[in-house]
Amino acid sequence: MTQSAGETPDNPRDGSPFALGLLLRRAHEHVASAMDQALAPFGLERRHLVALMLLNAHGPLTQRDLVARTEHDKASIVRIVDDLERLDLASRQLVPGDRRLRAVTLTEHGRDVFTRAYEAAKPAAAAATSSLTTQQAEQLHLLLRLLAES
Repeated sequence: MTQSAGETPDNPRDGSPFALGLLLRRAHEHVASAMDQALAPFGLERRHLVALMLLNAHGPLTQRDLVARTEHDKASIVRIVDDLERLDLASRQLVPGDRRLRAVTLTEHGRDVFTRAYEAAKPAAAAATSSLTTQQAEQLHLLLRLLAES
């Protein structure tokens, strides 16, 4: 297919080599905006979510572990953990046997805020797929998971 004069970033044509990326970006912006609104009352940003999810699921992790599991760089993880500490959501503690390492642990307040933010995000996530049937939403999740894992 040759590029059509009518194709724009807001209206990529079917079969366009740009369509997938442009449509995914627009969908991401739509969902991200809804998530931002859901997280704002808790002082959280999307960049905090991966660390909070990992700490909630796995318990204390070193900053080195967070770097490896999140694919963020060291400086980004330090800023994220600094934010979480400032919000009293996490704390750094010495790792027994290695004075250089610090384990990041959710505080009790952090667990509570994570639970409340999780519940607040549910309607935002549901609204993002409200134009889809339940089956289409499930299929979208499956397809996005396959794309993300490839």
